[in-house]
Amino acid sequence: MESADNKPLLAVISQGCAANFGDGEKIARIFADAYRVVFGMPKDATSKSGAEKPDAFVLNVCTVKGNAGALKLLREALSTAPDAKLFITGCAPRDFREEVAKITDKVVFTNLKDLAMDRHAPNGARDDVFLLTSLRGAQATKQSTYTLRESPLVGIVNIEEGCLDACAYCSTRLVKGRLHSYPATNIIQQVKRLVSDGCVEIQLTGQDCGCYGFDTDTNLAELVQQILTEVPGNYKMRLGMGNPRHMLRYLDSLLECFNDERVYKFIHLPVQSGSDSVLKAMNRKHNVEDYIELANAFNSKYPLFTLSTDLIVGFPGESEQDFQDTLDVLQKTRPTVCNITRFVARPNTPAFNMQGAVSDEIKHVRSAALAEAFQKIASENNTRWIGQTETVVIEKPGYRKGTYIARNAAYRPVAISSETPLQPGERFTVTITDAEPFALIGSFKNN
Repeated sequence: MESADNKPLLAVISQGCAANFGDGEKIARIFADAYRVVFGMPKDATSKSGAEKPDAFVLNVCTVKGNAGALKLLREALSTAPDAKLFITGCAPRDFREEVAKITDKVVFTNLKDLAMDRHAPNGARDDVFLLTSLRGAQATKQSTYTLRESPLVGIVNIEEGCLDACAYCSTRLVKGRLHSYPATNIIQQVKRLVSDGCVEIQLTGQDCGCYGFDTDTNLAELVQQILTEVPGNYKMRLGMGNPRHMLRYLDSLLECFNDERVYKFIHLPVQSGSDSVLKAMNRKHNVEDYIELANAFNSKYPLFTLSTDLIVGFPGESEQDFQDTLDVLQKTRPTVCNITRFVARPNTPAFNMQGAVSDEIKHVRSAALAEAFQKIASENNTRWIGQTETVVIEKPGYRKGTYIARNAAYRPVAISSETPLQPGERFTVTITDAEPFALIGSFKNN
């Protein structure tokens, strides 16, 4: 068997959502026998020193907010290792592929399904696609192994692919297609292996976890309860994004899941706009009251719950009143996490040709106002934690020496200082002494 040091170096670099990172880890496991796999750009590879450069890249891209970030990653890979093989997977719609072709003809586009099924490159690809042709030997031994992960403590479990919606602005659905839920037995087996391998956090993820199981006569709440019943251990589970209209169908049973301390009191419900007319133009299929009902249910049952949402400003036809309605729903539901995006028209989506375009100047003004309002709410929400005693799990070192970032039961980041080095995965009891819009500040209970 070839020694590890003699294997070619493969860099798997993922962008975007947890589902994409989960797919990136699966790709890494497929290649682990034949290649030395690293996640991200290898340290010092971009320098002009004699540092080893990758022999190949798998760029697992995200284009949800436009192509710029994915194209930047491609250019970085090209400049870092000009002779490396280049493969792109992830959310790569047609317009992105056309832009890639203007930069280089070296790229081979593929996807996780083709890789896992040991297919060869699509028509027109060159014969030097050595990654794809090496799969037969690697797949049998590595596809069921879970030890190769971006974080040894976090297990990402993709529970479904695709969705049941057709949002007017979304290009992801053009790539991922309609909902396909993975069998609960397979998911539970993955979670068992990850927990036994030392994971303290399990992330259930997909394009829309809210409709998990609708194609197999089950739902997300039933899956979570099965996992909690069949997988003992000292771990916590984070539930992935779910569209409001789907989660309303099983709200009561979903709320019950959070009674178990192994489930982070965190939910991601993207409302996108506070205006029903804009939601209709977006083809979102829920209305503002649906989202408010969900938000109130979680916030009232669990007073320190972390509600996360997404908002798009500047969608075609958005009036000043529509924007004020969005500010209003922000105030009514008071999320602690909010992803604010200025609308970008994606080719081949219905929104691309919509009338009533909002100027970039107005988009910037509105997004700034929304960000200011949100940060005030987030700061007030986090202030409610001051004085609470919490058990937290160390996640990673902080930016400043001697500082660390941990997570509490509501998946809030907690910054703590320690003269003694702390290790990811360690658990400590801390008191929350201060709060910022995006983090809590904690100190050890006995300090």
